[in-house]
Amino acid sequence: MVSQVVQTLRQGVWASLTGGWYHDPDQNKFNNSCHLYLWIFLLMLPLSLHLALPPTTMALSIYCTSITVFFILIKLANYRLHLMFDEGEAVVRSSLSDLSKAPEKKSNEEDSLDESSETSTQEKPTRKIYYKLKLLPGKWINILYDRLTLLALLDRNQDVLENLVAVFMAFLVSFLGFVLLNHGCFKDFWVFQFCLVIASCQYSLLKGHNQLVAYSRAAYFCIFCALIWLLEQLLRRKDLPVSTLYGILRNFFCLMHKTGFTYCFPITFLVGLFPQINTFTIYLLEQIDMHLFGGTAATSLISAIYSILRSLIALSLLYGFCFGALKEPWDEQHTPALFSGFCGLLVVFSYHLSRQSSDPSVLLSLIKSKIMPALVESEEEEEDDTESKDPLPEKLQNSMKEILLSDVVVCSVAYILTFAITASTVFLSLKTISKGFCLIINFHYVSYVPTCFQPFVTIVLYALAGTVGFVTHYLIPQLRKHHPWLWISHPVLKTKEYHQFEPREDAVLMWFERLYVGLLCFEKYVVYPAIVLSALTNDGFALSHRKNCDVLLTTVAGLKLLRSSFCDPSFQFLTLLFTLVFFHFDCPHASESFLLDFFIMSIVFHKMRELLLKLHFILVYIAPWQIAWGSAFHAFAQPFAVPHSAMLLLQTLLTTVFYTPLAPFLGSAIFISSYPRPIKFWERNYKYGNELIELTSVVSQPDRAVNLNSIFYEYLTRSLQHSLCGDLMLGRWGNYSAGDCFILASDYLNALVQLIEIGNGLVTFQLRGLEFRGTYCQQREVEAITEGVEEDDACCCCEPGHLPHMLSCNAAFNLRWLAWEVMATKYLLEGYSISENNAATMLQVYDLRKLLITYYLKSIIYYLIHSPKLSTWLKDATVQDALQSYTKWHHIERDPQVFSVKIDEDYVHCLQGVTRASFCNVYLEWIQYCAGKMETPVDSDEDSALVTLCYALSVLGRRSLGTASHNMSNSLESFLYGFNTLFKGDFRIATKDEWVFADLDLLQKVVAPAVRMSLKLHQDHFTCLEETEEASILYEAITNYRSSLVICHESDPAWRKAVLSSRDTLLTLRHMIDDGTDEYKIIMLYKRHLSFKVIKINKECVRGLWAGQQQELVFLRNRNPERGSIQNSKQALRNMVNSSCDQPLGYPMYVSLAAMLLFNVLIFTVLSICLNVLLLTFILLFFRYVSPLTTSYAGTHRTLRSIGGGALSLDVIRSWLCTKWLRSV
Repeated sequence: MVSQVVQTLRQGVWASLTGGWYHDPDQNKFNNSCHLYLWIFLLMLPLSLHLALPPTTMALSIYCTSITVFFILIKLANYRLHLMFDEGEAVVRSSLSDLSKAPEKKSNEEDSLDESSETSTQEKPTRKIYYKLKLLPGKWINILYDRLTLLALLDRNQDVLENLVAVFMAFLVSFLGFVLLNHGCFKDFWVFQFCLVIASCQYSLLKGHNQLVAYSRAAYFCIFCALIWLLEQLLRRKDLPVSTLYGILRNFFCLMHKTGFTYCFPITFLVGLFPQINTFTIYLLEQIDMHLFGGTAATSLISAIYSILRSLIALSLLYGFCFGALKEPWDEQHTPALFSGFCGLLVVFSYHLSRQSSDPSVLLSLIKSKIMPALVESEEEEEDDTESKDPLPEKLQNSMKEILLSDVVVCSVAYILTFAITASTVFLSLKTISKGFCLIINFHYVSYVPTCFQPFVTIVLYALAGTVGFVTHYLIPQLRKHHPWLWISHPVLKTKEYHQFEPREDAVLMWFERLYVGLLCFEKYVVYPAIVLSALTNDGFALSHRKNCDVLLTTVAGLKLLRSSFCDPSFQFLTLLFTLVFFHFDCPHASESFLLDFFIMSIVFHKMRELLLKLHFILVYIAPWQIAWGSAFHAFAQPFAVPHSAMLLLQTLLTTVFYTPLAPFLGSAIFISSYPRPIKFWERNYKYGNELIELTSVVSQPDRAVNLNSIFYEYLTRSLQHSLCGDLMLGRWGNYSAGDCFILASDYLNALVQLIEIGNGLVTFQLRGLEFRGTYCQQREVEAITEGVEEDDACCCCEPGHLPHMLSCNAAFNLRWLAWEVMATKYLLEGYSISENNAATMLQVYDLRKLLITYYLKSIIYYLIHSPKLSTWLKDATVQDALQSYTKWHHIERDPQVFSVKIDEDYVHCLQGVTRASFCNVYLEWIQYCAGKMETPVDSDEDSALVTLCYALSVLGRRSLGTASHNMSNSLESFLYGFNTLFKGDFRIATKDEWVFADLDLLQKVVAPAVRMSLKLHQDHFTCLEETEEASILYEAITNYRSSLVICHESDPAWRKAVLSSRDTLLTLRHMIDDGTDEYKIIMLYKRHLSFKVIKINKECVRGLWAGQQQELVFLRNRNPERGSIQNSKQALRNMVNSSCDQPLGYPMYVSLAAMLLFNVLIFTVLSICLNVLLLTFILLFFRYVSPLTTSYAGTHRTLRSIGGGALSLDVIRSWLCTKWLRSV
């Protein structure tokens, strides 16, 4: 424990303060000394120059030149040494005389390296390895060093570009840091402290122990110093442009010039308030795109850059139209055509951007297939050769193509309608005075009379938006919840599946779902566009008469409000209500215009919702009546946290503003702030495919090499890709927003689903599958979410019962103190039900093993006769010569380790073996029956070549089983081991059976499938004993199973392909080794509709627990498997959430790709197509981008298509007109 604390202090705390330097006792003295002197040099050089020289350009030049040259020399030497180890020639010398023959002339660097090299013994080694370092052509020197020591001394930069970036960052740190010193921003002790910050940033570029962290510290330093320097220069100007917004000066935020924040650099890196620079970039671009432009969440760095560039380009185009329209004043009776065109483009661009995902992979693949079809065809041929082609990408491309064709029609109609409505001056002409409203306002604010003059249409739209929003996003979702308002014991609006025990069909579309979709579409596509266009027209009319019109803010506000209304209108009616109440009653004089008021309130309201979620998580987690202490530290921290409630509230406010998680420290009641993260939270991008399994053959894979149960979660992800977006739009998961987390719980599948990106008809999500049979803590939490509270009759200490259809007081109280809520109990998804049978039980008796061998041999005969190569094998001279011994009737197979009277039906006890006669006595009838079913007649009498080949293969099959069983077939464990080995396709061929190598298809196409088919036939024996004994029924069963049933090992790529292809029935044999158990299971999968409970978790609870787990395991290095932070906590589902973290922090069984779902309606103008093509071409040319996303379209949702129909395109319109014309004729 003490050593772990010391190691954490040395490598965690001290290294964070110094930028990576610490004394490592595991390294030699030379490395530790070099690290110390490097750090002292980087610290003292700026300090001494600043104190010794005046603050002039000369001092700045000396310092920057010294640092640049110093870094160039170090990086160049490091790069050349690594290049020498990669490509250089090694020279081994084993005696002192050999060493004396070496060149006497050596560089000072070589001498120092020789002296610093240490050995494990006191005596000098007799063998030394030198590397030749070329200085000039034909000139080289010997270097006595090794790569590991060099890596411990300095970090390696992989290529020249990384070295150049490191040198440039070192120069930029020195330049900006010394500029601030010269400007006198630091005095007294703070000069030394700032030089320490500079040294830590520069040292991290030499030895940062992590490539991204090494650049992150220097990058943050450069960003803050550049801002400070720039703002200092601007604030010295007297002609700064000053304007006001809501009474606040907008002169570049004068407070930013304070340099106090740079003092805290070591502390902020120590407590982990700064993420890696790539994470920070994603977070910053995502927040800007979401709050300013109404964008959606980003899924990667490329995705964030693509999204922000797309929004900026659209904004620049709209700004030009808006500026031209508002350049000259216009009257109420005439709206300029340019302004109407601007409104039309604004609606079209907002709708288009809201329908586009931040990930361009699907569109990029479609463009690639059209621009470079030859390359795509070659890639498809390679996939066809490997037989592992995934049908999903082609399906996505076809869906995207269908969308693009339909958007041309929809876009044209939308633009024409918007242009006509705004040009009609309907939003300006109908101005009336609502007397009651005017009297109320004049009663409170006498001077605020102009606000009474509201257009009549606008007032109607406000009332309509509030009514529709209340019904759609509050009343209907509450009535559909499992416990409406947490008082009613069952849903008021029930689905048809609610009372069904095991639904067998798709969920039935209910009347309230039709109503929900209709109201949602009316709200998104009519009400809010009309409100924004009305505000835009009125504000545009007012701005056109002003001299200083803020066109940019108007354009940004219009784009953001329209786009966010299209994406997620769930809370828009509340935002609108708060805007009207606050700026009409609370602070009327602060109002700028309705459009800007609505824009600002949308950001404020978003933050207020986050604050409420954080407060709810904190109160639920620390509630004293439901304390779940996981360790002794939790018991100590609970009362200790009470006096610090004010600090906790301050942290909550700050983390809400910066969108950072609030994490419980070690899982206790003490909360600390973490660093900001994007909505996706985890940086890792997963990619799955058959290549994970095909790297090695199925035979060579151990039974525990891959998590075999993860395929069920992968199929569940595919099912969600098919239906999740449509189900969300039907309201089956309740209200949702970006970052929301849900748990899907069934009998054996428990998965956490995170909604990452919410767009207008698209949803990007990630599924994290939990263990089938989890830990004790997980089982307790699963019980908590599956048990019902309807039967609870308690009220405080007594049990008076409850009203009909209502919950008891205790149940209602307890439900309010949970960080999760049950949204639905009968959510249907296509999946596989699993039935298990213990193979040892089914084969315990010798007669049952004999039956299995009989089915095994009959299956070999069936597959042999039905093989298209049968005639070739019967005529092959090599095979016939090898089988001469099997043609003799007196030939006896007497291997006692293979053949036994206990398991072989054709065993002759008096001969102690198997003969051709005994084989024909048992199997000749079956051979002749199978041969009679062939179209081409085949000779099948007792002396035929067919019987000989069948007999030889039966001997080979049994001998392979005996070899795989280590010649101990009589033992059940050995028999099961051998049969499982053959089931995987591992055949060990004896010397007598090497004739089969004449054509390996005899093994792969005959014997191997026969092993698998025999297992299914043996299983059917227990359900229909008499039927399987008849040849006709057996033949028909095998024929049907060949086409309808997939039988293979779970490590076989065919298994994954079959599951993802939605095959109805699958069978496999699994060897399970877990917790001391060693057993074989026969697993049967049946595709059916699985019923899940949908549990919504407070997303701030999930983010906080994830962040706390990351800090505890990575920074504090707590590796205790029974640590308190993963103990069960039913009110927060702490164990289930923490176990879903990325590995190695958590242990999810499966983490899906961030899968994207889209609804099949999208607007695309010619201009927007050009915009996407330009951005995608840029990505295609300058980035080798492989998307982690898998796209699925909700247009394939059959229930949703029945409401809105399919995609609209010219072909669809033409076919519809032709149909109507033919009917009329």
